[in-house]
Amino acid sequence: MSVLLEFSMTPLDKGESVSPYVSRSLDIIDKSGVSYRLGPMGTCLEGEWDEVMGVVKSCLDTMRSDCNRVSVTIKMDIRQGATERLTGKIESVEKKLGRPVNK
Repeated sequence: MSVLLEFSMTPLDKGESVSPYVSRSLDIIDKSGVSYRLGPMGTCLEGEWDEVMGVVKSCLDTMRSDCNRVSVTIKMDIRQGATERLTGKIESVEKKLGRPVNK
């Protein structure tokens, strides 16, 4: 089952700047081998259910190691047999527009 999963994970007990905690998650994501795109408000993963959910769990486990309260938002698009959706969905819109969009 192919999953496109966007998530945001933020500690709620670490003050205004949380980039040190977010960067730890990005290290986990990058080392996982799962295809991903970092955005300003979250990260999008593409892969099979177990692998993308495993990455989210690893990020949460790491964040919970020294954060008492964590906010997690997850949005998923599950589509059988679909691949290359991190770029393909954008390319489809650009084709219909007849021009590139700001990425």
